[in-house]
Amino acid sequence: MCTVTFIPSGDKIFITSNRDEKHWRSNALSPLVYPGKTGGLLFPKDGDAGGTWIAAHENGNAIVFLNGGFVRHTPEPPYRRSRGLILLYLIDSPDMETAFRDLPLDNIEPFTAVLWNTGQLLECRWTGTQKYIKPLPVTEPHIWSSATLYDEPVVEKRKSWFNKWLLQHKQPSPDDILHFHQFTGDGDTHNDLRMNRNGQVFTVSVTLMALTDEMTQMHYLDLKNNTAFTQQLTVDKSLAGR
Repeated sequence: MCTVTFIPSGDKIFITSNRDEKHWRSNALSPLVYPGKTGGLLFPKDGDAGGTWIAAHENGNAIVFLNGGFVRHTPEPPYRRSRGLILLYLIDSPDMETAFRDLPLDNIEPFTAVLWNTGQLLECRWTGTQKYIKPLPVTEPHIWSSATLYDEPVVEKRKSWFNKWLLQHKQPSPDDILHFHQFTGDGDTHNDLRMNRNGQVFTVSVTLMALTDEMTQMHYLDLKNNTAFTQQLTVDKSLAGR
């Protein structure tokens, strides 16, 4: 839930997430399609709370979470509900933007949600006291880094890595993007894209969603166990926009 990129390339949209987690968290389950109230949902499942940090819907929508809002916060558990379950509620709603606006988030830990919602790209932030929604251009690439782990100078440095890489990869493939998410940095393991802070917090997985009008394909690299999985979900066009 800590580094996310959005990359339009040809007829595809790529949304990719590095999940940085504490060493004591349980292993996640590899991506599967689960039945939701509004259609099929494709996501890797958190091994502790049963939620997720990234998911796609049978209607063609997708969502990914990062920890924190705009700035680093001090956690104040216990919280009323896991953020990973909030994500599943949003993706399984008829309209994610409306669901985010209407959902009470009191006593929910701050987060940033990137929504691919009926062809719109939205950045939705919850600070712990207030919601913010920002539409973003869908024809441009974007990168986010979690406010809980990376301060502003590091965030800007990571943006510069991304922009330099984009100049060399005008139409990147999934393998290009997965390589970027695993091997980009300057040797500072605290802040490289695949990070490791003394074995206490480290990048446990990379998940890439390749979205088209016909299908979502999810590539999942389990870095803790050195395994890879691919799962796909066919878009039901009768559900599009719902």
